[in-house]
Parts: sequence; structure tokens; C-alpha cells
Amino acid sequence: QVQLGESGGGLVQAGGSLRLSCAASGRTFSRSTMGWFRQAPGKEREFVSCINWSNGITSYAGTVKGRFTISRDKTKNTVYLQMNSLKPEDTAVYYCAADSTGWSTLEYEYDYWGQGTQVTVSS
Repeated sequence: QVQLGESGGGLVQAGGSLRLSCAASGRTFSRSTMGWFRQAPGKEREFVSCINWSNGITSYAGTVKGRFTISRDKTKNTVYLQMNSLKPEDTAVYYCAADSTGWSTLEYEYDYWGQGTQVTVSS
């Protein structure tokens, strides 16, 4: 069983920062890409960022580019999302996911998902 566990969410004022972590545990699994998605109340889940586990190449949604940074620590089996200059519209449940076979920003390509962590940005 593969488990992805997010942490680091919380309540922050606009302009503040948070760092999300996602640790993988359980059986060893192949992962090509690790991604972060988010779902705001009343909206569909959307892509935020992803990173190629092997070479570290990254991709970002336009709404977060320049404010969020994704990174990974292979030794800790963990992926991070540093979120700076947070805005109220960043409020959402943030999900970590793993794509075991490819490189994608598409939700349906991801095989494993965490339970999510709530991020709330107050104005």
C-alpha cells in the first residue's frame, strides 16, 4: 500500500507564507512525477505544480508561478510546496499526488493521492 501524507496547511494572512510537505510511505513504488493540486470550495480540483522526481524539472499553473516553489528531497521521500505572497484566492484543500509512469499536469494521470491539507488565507 502506498500512502501520501500532506502536512503544513493552516490559516495565514494575505501576503504570508506556508510550506506544505508530502511524505510517501508504504511499499516502494515507481514515481515519475509528483504533483500538487488544490480544490477550493465549490470548484473543481485544479493543477498547481509538479516536479519530475528524477531530474527535478518543474511546472506551475499560471496563477501561482513566481509565488510557489515545488521541490523534492529524495532521501526523505518527500515533496514540498513553498507558498509565498499568499492570496485569499489560494484558499483550498491542497492535495499531493504521484504519477507513476509519466509527466503530466492532468489529474487523471496521477495514480496515488493524499488526503489533503487545508490552506486558508484571510484578507
